[in-house]
Amino acid sequence: MARDDANRLNRLASILQWDRGRWIWLLLILVLLDLVLGLGDTLGALLRYDRGAIGAGGWWRLLTAHIVHLDVHHLILNELGLVLVWSLFAADYDAVEWLVIVLAGALAISSGLWWWSPRVAWYVGASGILHTVMAAGAARHLIERAWDRWILILGLGVKLAYEQFGGHEQPLVVVDAHLYGALCGFIVGAALCGRMVIIRHRNKP
Repeated sequence: MARDDANRLNRLASILQWDRGRWIWLLLILVLLDLVLGLGDTLGALLRYDRGAIGAGGWWRLLTAHIVHLDVHHLILNELGLVLVWSLFAADYDAVEWLVIVLAGALAISSGLWWWSPRVAWYVGASGILHTVMAAGAARHLIERAWDRWILILGLGVKLAYEQFGGHEQPLVVVDAHLYGALCGFIVGAALCGRMVIIRHRNKP
């Protein structure tokens, strides 16, 4: 019975992509997000995307804005989103590739807000990065011809189009960040997948 329970847990961990030590990385990310919020509004104000502060030299905010949240409700929504995209895409890239994707997404979102969305005075949250991850995962599934590739591409595309053209923008939700993050994620993900394809082709006997 104990062995059966262990096997079930192992299968569940594999399905959720918490196996092979990945759960440790997920836990560390969740703890980091909780810690930043728990340290209070003063730290949040120092780390958030703030157009005036960035213009005055606070360039670190281009990266740190994406680990700051408004409140516990905002944090929990983003953490649930993280767990979901983790279960879908964690195995699609290795740790270094995910780091490249996330950093590129953070810079793309913040740069996009700076250059193309000047009306956005400040921004916090991980939702833009979550869209980066979704798009990078969708790119991998598309190139690998996974069964769900068109579901992912269509679902993400419809969501972005609805936010940009058909939806009613919710207060404090910066939908432009979702668009910039998704565009960057797809481009970087496709580039990394193209690199993988080239390496595989060269290694063929």
